[in-house]
Amino acid sequence: MGGAIDELVKRNLDHRADSESARAARPGLRVAVLTCMDARIRPGVAMGLELGEAHVIRNAGGLVTEDALRSLAISQGALGTREVMVVMHTRCGLEGDEHELRKELARAAGLAPPFPLGRFASLERALREGVQRIRTTPWLPHRDQVRGFVYDVDEGRLREVEI
Repeated sequence: MGGAIDELVKRNLDHRADSESARAARPGLRVAVLTCMDARIRPGVAMGLELGEAHVIRNAGGLVTEDALRSLAISQGALGTREVMVVMHTRCGLEGDEHELRKELARAAGLAPPFPLGRFASLERALREGVQRIRTTPWLPHRDQVRGFVYDVDEGRLREVEI
């Protein structure tokens, strides 16, 4: 023992739920943010989000995967969000060749995962495709306010990409 998980559990001993964490699960701004899991991105800080204002969905690359769509369907259909902000970022580890990443993962684990990894050649093209996928997903009730952004990890700024 004594690894990172133990450290996080220890830190939790000092944490107490504040009055704001008892709020309803419905985000106050009625927005869902889909972004990358990259440790350099702190969505709440980068966008000035307060607790309870937004749903933040994270995955490798900030890609519009089936699981991201599942989360968005629940966010909209059951929890009242009306807008979606897709945020990808500069210097993303998924930008590149899928085959190379698959080989790297196979070396690490002895076997590559059986599912697509989602690597992309063009950040902006992947972002546009993701936004379009959300806009055309029929089981999402709110598809008119979906916008795409690139977060610059060096500058800490968002740049909207025309879709």
